[in-house]
Amino acid sequence: MNRHIMFALAGGLAAGFLAGYLVFSGESRDAARPAAAASAAPIMPAPSLGGVLPGAAPGAMPSGPVLPSAEVQARIAQIEAALRMDPKNHDAWVALGNEYFDSHQAQKAVEAYDKALALKPADPNVLTDQGVMYRQLGQFDKALATFQKANKIQPSHVQSLFNIGIVYANDLDKPGEAAKVWNKVLTLAPASEQAAQARQMLSQLKK
Repeated sequence: MNRHIMFALAGGLAAGFLAGYLVFSGESRDAARPAAAASAAPIMPAPSLGGVLPGAAPGAMPSGPVLPSAEVQARIAQIEAALRMDPKNHDAWVALGNEYFDSHQAQKAVEAYDKALALKPADPNVLTDQGVMYRQLGQFDKALATFQKANKIQPSHVQSLFNIGIVYANDLDKPGEAAKVWNKVLTLAPASEQAAQARQMLSQLKK
């Protein structure tokens, strides 16, 4: 199952009119997590096609502590117990990273995805999710490099390509580079949700 779910991370370009949308990967998250794991969150409401949290800074963390629910904590504990028995279980590391992702524990998500990538390095979906977490941590250069790595592995991976443009436009103040990337999205997948968002972003860049 391939999900193209937009996670809103509001961000500013120039006077602050451009809202940034990060796309997280589809297949790795659906395959490696329980169906009940999808949960709403302050910065990245899920599932959503283009929901925005107005006024949020690029890559900002939720204001104040966001404590995982008892259900999420139980799932994390269960996965961690499985990993103690089988530390080379790639899917379990991905599932753990996804739980941390959804509960806004960005650093722990990055580390769990690192473990998964050590076992299967060429996974553009996991890399894309990890890139989203790097951006949430404010590590924009690492986010960009991770999205670029995902897209190099799979040039048709629209999610990572779209997110490269978001980092260029919102975080690194390189609108020209963002425009190149988003135009490539339009060529690669003109009917996709990412292409629809790219058209909006390109329209904002021209203003």
